[in-house]
Amino acid sequence: MSTQAEAPQDAPAPSPTSYEAPEPRSSKPSLPLPPDTFGYRMKRRLLGRPMHSEQLEHERLGKPTALAVFASDNLSSSAYATEEILHVLVPYFGLAAFALVLPLTGAMLIVLALLIISYRETIKEYPSAGGAYLVTRDNFGIVPAQVAGAALLIGYILTVAVSVAAGSAALASTIGALDPWRVPLSLFFIALIAYGNLRGVRESGKIFAAPTYFFMVNMAILIGWGIVSYASGDLPTLGVFEEGMVEEGEHSGLMTAAAAFVLAKAFASGGAAVTGVEAISNGVPAFRKPEWRNARQTLVIMGSGLGVMFLGLSFLASKIEVIPFEGGTPTVLAQIGEVVYGHSAAGEAMSNILNVATMFILVLAANTGFADFPRLANLQAGDSFLPRQLTKRGHRLVFSNGIIALAAAAAVLVIVSNAAVTRLIPIYAISVFTGFTLSQAGMTKHHLRKREPGFVRGILANGVGAVLSGAIVIIVTVTRFNDAWVVLPIMPLVVVILLRLNRQYERERVALETDVPTAAKAPILRRHVVLVFVDRLDLAAARAIQYARTFTPDELRAVHFVVDEDAAARLAAEWRRLGLARVRLEMVACPDRRLTQAAVEHVAHELSDGETEVSVLLPDRKYNGLWHRILHDRTAESIQEAVSKLPHANVTTVPFHLDAWMSEETIELVPHNHRGRVKKGPKLADDRPPRDDTSVVTPIGGVRWRDTVRVKGQIRSVRIAPQRDTPTFEAVVDDGTGTLLAVFLGRRELAGVNVGTRVEITGTAGVHQNRLAILNPSYAILANTEH
Repeated sequence: MSTQAEAPQDAPAPSPTSYEAPEPRSSKPSLPLPPDTFGYRMKRRLLGRPMHSEQLEHERLGKPTALAVFASDNLSSSAYATEEILHVLVPYFGLAAFALVLPLTGAMLIVLALLIISYRETIKEYPSAGGAYLVTRDNFGIVPAQVAGAALLIGYILTVAVSVAAGSAALASTIGALDPWRVPLSLFFIALIAYGNLRGVRESGKIFAAPTYFFMVNMAILIGWGIVSYASGDLPTLGVFEEGMVEEGEHSGLMTAAAAFVLAKAFASGGAAVTGVEAISNGVPAFRKPEWRNARQTLVIMGSGLGVMFLGLSFLASKIEVIPFEGGTPTVLAQIGEVVYGHSAAGEAMSNILNVATMFILVLAANTGFADFPRLANLQAGDSFLPRQLTKRGHRLVFSNGIIALAAAAAVLVIVSNAAVTRLIPIYAISVFTGFTLSQAGMTKHHLRKREPGFVRGILANGVGAVLSGAIVIIVTVTRFNDAWVVLPIMPLVVVILLRLNRQYERERVALETDVPTAAKAPILRRHVVLVFVDRLDLAAARAIQYARTFTPDELRAVHFVVDEDAAARLAAEWRRLGLARVRLEMVACPDRRLTQAAVEHVAHELSDGETEVSVLLPDRKYNGLWHRILHDRTAESIQEAVSKLPHANVTTVPFHLDAWMSEETIELVPHNHRGRVKKGPKLADDRPPRDDTSVVTPIGGVRWRDTVRVKGQIRSVRIAPQRDTPTFEAVVDDGTGTLLAVFLGRRELAGVNVGTRVEITGTAGVHQNRLAILNPSYAILANTEH
């Protein structure tokens, strides 16, 4: 029910004879705004229009697009997992290695199945971003959670580095002349994918969907064609050593300790095939509703696709007897494509298409890292273990800082490793399987604690998965120590840094939040003195003095520290000549020329009686050009830092933009009208009768005092009253034509009414705190899409 607006009880009701009708403040600023900076204009041109926060819901992904965004890393690993196994087996077992590829692939697929089962449970129990990090935090505590978080963060950096390096190798397999340029190519791919992600989640999904499915179709054709050729007896066998291939071994015994060591090493190297399984569990909030169900279904599709491609390629490699090259090019997959498709013109075309598709999927597999690293970093930053800048969404509603940090770290890794996939795989495996181990161990403890129906099956699956994942970490560390040792000191160091950041944030939080009500309600000191520090009399100093006068202090003085007596004398003469005698100029001796120390001593003297609050204003001359910044010193900054440490001393800089003042497009200092305020005057409020029509929606710009209206708009801001103040909830409603204050007396909050909420309010326009307002209106919450 509409409530007629009345004047608040603490102020007399406005009389029509003493006030003219108030006009609502326009939604556009009354002062012209400065133009956008060059940097922002370039950002908008490159990334597109900035997206509003309410559009985040529309950035959710359906299953087909989500599969491309989150599963590209996992699916693409099938392109090099078999090759990594052969890299270990062939130098020891020779051609006998091809009889061992399928059993090792089968063992790795068992691990994959256990991981899929485990992460299905993780998604159901923890349907928010974080995956292994949240599972570990909830079941083992803070420190183990940071180990999982560090492992995942390092893993995502390596996801990007390994993916672009493998993609560059695939491209070099097609165009041999590009082989020396693999590092620059990898850096270009990193920049390209980072740019795609900075444009937004849904837009990057559209970009990456086609290559993912193109690769899957090519793999299906290759495996199907190869199996048909094998069944018909037309599949050739290579088994011939060429220059550049890895050296063949001659060991045939499997029961020796050395052979067992090599088999364990090959099994661990094949672990590259299951990397990326955790990606979907870390990105559940990006799915459309119901998020957890769509995420689980996508996870199963991803695991099934990977299993088929990995097994199919291992089968073809074992039958064709493809020996990998030491330098990585041409890849095993490229060799299989040449054999299966043959050397006819059509076969060469199909083989090249396969290589191009592989290159695209391997490069775009890096997108998994870009999709999940920023989300995980945001979660850890929200827990105060990473810099808070990683929690902020950027121009296109993505975590831009996380994307940029990931791109930089991956670029460094590519340069250091010379884009060699084989050198990166061991580090990759250790970081990924450390996260797997902690996640599955955490889910095992979760099942033991909750004991929900079917918990025994969950304990078996997660427990076995945790043991196997932990075993792979140990095997990779031991068997590939020459390459993997780098991660051993790095991971503990990252954990220590995370804990150190958290300790610092906690100290700051405790310091800032201790006894806040007491500090806010501390008695006001008896005197307020405002000091304006001036070194010369100019427009910047005059602007600071004008601002100081708005404080209405008990005492206002300009203060000049005498370093140069002649300059001080000229300033005093100027002060008298320009008629500023009403603001006293105080000259303070500074014989040792230590301006900062003199400023501190002077303010401390003002504070010495214990009853004075001191505000210091510093004219701050702003210069845009680098040349001007070199020409002018930054003494004000040191004064601000030192004086502000004194109790009851407050330092404010008053900016004065010299370039704007000198420009022809100088911003007006005084608006031409005062909208949204009630103005005193002798004329009547309005000559026309008040409007009383709530059957139509009235633009806020057309609302006048005493009108009974219905308006629609978006909550631009809300004002929250402290607990001990009179309960009042105020919201500023904006419909693009103007703004209106909706005041709810006796309420501290309204359920569902927040900044950004669209509402419809009905009531009679009146005056509240000298502003056009509707008191206690009836209201309805609208959908954000309703206008």
